[in-house]
Amino acid sequence: MLLPELLRLAAAEDSGPDVGKLIGQFAQYGVVGLIVVLLILGVIVPKYVMTSLTADRDKWREAFEKERDAHQLTREQLAKAEERGDVAVEQGKTLTHLLEELGHRPQVHGSV
Repeated sequence: MLLPELLRLAAAEDSGPDVGKLIGQFAQYGVVGLIVVLLILGVIVPKYVMTSLTADRDKWREAFEKERDAHQLTREQLAKAEERGDVAVEQGKTLTHLLEELGHRPQVHGSV
């Protein structure tokens, strides 16, 4: 008999915060706030942004690979040119030596 009266008095008395209500509000607004903060910080991004970033990354990777291949081709061509130059120098030395053996004096530019 006393129990219903105590329950009514406890329900009517607002002496402190309602913990259940506070937890419910935090769960409701805290999750939304956390998502907004993560979006602002860039931890999570929308799908259209991620798609754009991925396409941009692929474009730059393709450009890098083309440039790398072009540089490799340039290095190969320079190596071939160096070989040709070395061959030309050796041919010149051989020809000069042959002409000296035959009795010809090589002409040096600038000499009279």
